[in-house]
Amino acid sequence: MDVTTSYAFGKRIDAPFGEVEQKVWTELAKEGFGILTEVNIKDKFKEKLGRDFREYVILGACNPPLAWEAFGKEVNIGTLLPCNVVVYCDDDGKTVVMVMDPVAALGVIGNSGLTEIAAQVRARMERVLAAL
Repeated sequence: MDVTTSYAFGKRIDAPFGEVEQKVWTELAKEGFGILTEVNIKDKFKEKLGRDFREYVILGACNPPLAWEAFGKEVNIGTLLPCNVVVYCDDDGKTVVMVMDPVAALGVIGNSGLTEIAAQVRARMERVLAAL
């Protein structure tokens, strides 16, 4: 099932969290993305607040050639990079994968030179989701 917001898109998957997270890493790599950061929100909330939370990770994904192009067109683009991909368990026990919509994020800049790059990133992320 597809899930869409004004700033992200994704899907719900009837598979275990750990399995889906590993598959996300694999499919991102196939599309040329590396993971620069991984934040385990469940662990952080437990550590910092002593509170329990659902399984939830934020992956900071980056495609170096596309990032290079983007920086060449807008030096301040780093404020919007890397592309965040989240994997979490929803209330129904399904695993959800959501991707920051690069077209929406980069559209706020108003630099038309970034439009093509954002579209390329979105197409790659759509292929990642389709492979899950």
